[in-house]
Amino acid sequence: MNERARIRAMSEIIFEVREDETDGGYTASAVSGGIHTEAETLEELRRNVREAVDCYFDDPDKAPKMIRLHFVREELLAR
Repeated sequence: MNERARIRAMSEIIFEVREDETDGGYTASAVSGGIHTEAETLEELRRNVREAVDCYFDDPDKAPKMIRLHFVREELLAR
């Protein structure tokens, strides 16, 4: 099964969201790959993610019904 068919078979798509601590803003990438977007604010990111999913799936009936945003935060602990 190719990547696009695998995503189509899902009822939910998950995005990893990371905050750019250097320049500000956010990036979001589908865990299953193929869909990426970025924005300056969380509100804008939510709109961009929906738009990216809509663009990726030509047929709305085949698009995942739910979009989950998983926020990833990295911390470095120095010893």
